[in-house]
Amino acid sequence: MDVREVLLPGVGLRFEFENHDGDRIGVIALRTGDFEVVVYPHEDPDQAQRVFRLTDEEADALAQILGAPRIAEKFAELTSEVPGLDAGQVTIRPGSPFVDRPLGDTKARTRTGASIVAIVRDDEVLASPGPSELLRAGDVLVVIGTVAGIAGVGEIVANGDVSGPAQD
Repeated sequence: MDVREVLLPGVGLRFEFENHDGDRIGVIALRTGDFEVVVYPHEDPDQAQRVFRLTDEEADALAQILGAPRIAEKFAELTSEVPGLDAGQVTIRPGSPFVDRPLGDTKARTRTGASIVAIVRDDEVLASPGPSELLRAGDVLVVIGTVAGIAGVGEIVANGDVSGPAQD
């Protein structure tokens, strides 16, 4: 199946594909963390009609049902197309001060400007994790941001601090 990815500057990412019945389906990953599912009618294939909107928590539940590992891979691939944006992985080591604490306690986005878009835990991928998601030793964070921002997330989860000034 061919899935098209389109960067929507200032909005987010749109993924679209044609299903078995010939309907064109779209999923828009908004910068806010929400997702919109749209369908393009046969009579006007350029006009998307919103079917429903999901919060990041609802999208996470649906992604788990539908196969979240693909989402993390696509974010990583997309960053290679956007200058200055990178994807990285940061592992939560057993000695991390954030083991068994909520993701929000890291304040990683505020402190580094990088976003944690998924947590890989064993064979499971938690897409768009919320701030209340507890971190566990061995978790791998999928991080999108600048190289410095990703490194800052690594420093934060390793020792609770990040060198240099906080970024917006």
